[in-house]
Amino acid sequence: MSTADGAPQAALNALLATLDLEPLEDNLFRGARGNEGWQRVFGGQVLGQALMAAARTVDPSRPVHSLHGYFLLAGDPSRPIVYDVERIRDGGSFTTRRVKAIQHGRPIFSMSSSFHKSEPGFEHQSPMPEVPPPEDLPNPKDIIGGLMEALPASMRSYWSRERPIDMRVVDVSRYLTRDKKTPLQHIWIRANGRLPDDPAVHQAVLAYASDFTLLDTALIAHGKLLFDADVQLASLDHALWYHRPFRADEWLLYVQDSPNAYGARGFCRGSIFARDGTLIASVVQEGLMRQRLSDFVPN
Repeated sequence: MSTADGAPQAALNALLATLDLEPLEDNLFRGARGNEGWQRVFGGQVLGQALMAAARTVDPSRPVHSLHGYFLLAGDPSRPIVYDVERIRDGGSFTTRRVKAIQHGRPIFSMSSSFHKSEPGFEHQSPMPEVPPPEDLPNPKDIIGGLMEALPASMRSYWSRERPIDMRVVDVSRYLTRDKKTPLQHIWIRANGRLPDDPAVHQAVLAYASDFTLLDTALIAHGKLLFDADVQLASLDHALWYHRPFRADEWLLYVQDSPNAYGARGFCRGSIFARDGTLIASVVQEGLMRQRLSDFVPN
């Protein structure tokens, strides 16, 4: 794992700072702006901050088990985001919260989340695919390093900066070829340093990381990359179910596929496994997947 005084840990510390929300009033929080280098706020940041806002109004004995969010407007990365939490229900076993993220007086994101006290029950799960361990896979920066000069400026910037999430792609040919393939990818992920023991922080970091590569999976079927000038990608909604306890600073296998794309929307699914094969979370996302044409002007 990255050393505590290295640049990767610094990037993780910056993420943790954005997740450390400032209380403004009862049920009202402010999240610091991130530094992802995008022209709009990264969706994973909004997911993580919204989940932290909801969790701070719930007893810690009830961890989150699901969230469902809609991205309404592009966020302004130069401004903080205010999170307004509505306490929908506090029941005997479940707690429900609705969160609205606000910038410039308008909602940019809306999320419902549910929290459940731990209790025993039936258990089963799908098996984890057999893939090489993360230690046998190269760092993406090492792979791209020799190709930097041939890459577009946006792609060079994306791969050259330090990031809070360490990723090891099982099949890197996805980024090095324009072949149309089955829209399936396996990526090992973990926080790029040590996290505090607060389970809510681990859940928020996973929400953040779950938005990185999921929608990109749909482009594999078309031999496209998210950096292509003729491709417009944007998350429309995001759903995440937390099945079992986990640590986001330990390696997790993110299995992603895309069973459908139609009408300028791509639909993607993800299963996240702990290293021992335990299924810890499931993800579903639909996103705008628009091909820019010279004679088409989007609304």
